[in-house]
Amino acid sequence: MKILILCTGNSCRSQMAHGFMQSFDKDITVRSAGTEASGKLNANAVKAMSEIGIDISNHTSDSVEKYLGEEWDYVITVCGGANEACPAFMGKVKHRLHIGFDDPSHATGTDEFIWSEFIRVRDEIGVEFKKFYNEISQNR
Repeated sequence: MKILILCTGNSCRSQMAHGFMQSFDKDITVRSAGTEASGKLNANAVKAMSEIGIDISNHTSDSVEKYLGEEWDYVITVCGGANEACPAFMGKVKHRLHIGFDDPSHATGTDEFIWSEFIRVRDEIGVEFKKFYNEISQNR
């Protein structure tokens, strides 16, 4: 099973989803990428995942172009807001899905509020990707 998780910057939401999917099943291949990959991970995303025992600090922020030549069972976009363009993947894909989330890196306000947004989005990603994993596990 091969899963590619896409967003724009590949620094936060797609990285957290990537981390969750790998934590659920070490036997599936999970990658994440962005149409405008930032080249680095969001420090708050790394910290939020570490807080629940999932280490994504070794992940890389990669361009979607790196994966165009591969075949994927699932390509999942995680962009949230209607004003944000989700990337399109033109490679070979069996199933395309969209599971959208707010981008906590765009949160403004106090440090406490911004951190709470990272935790909220992390937890939402965990719940939705666990549902997704349970569904695909039943069909294997």
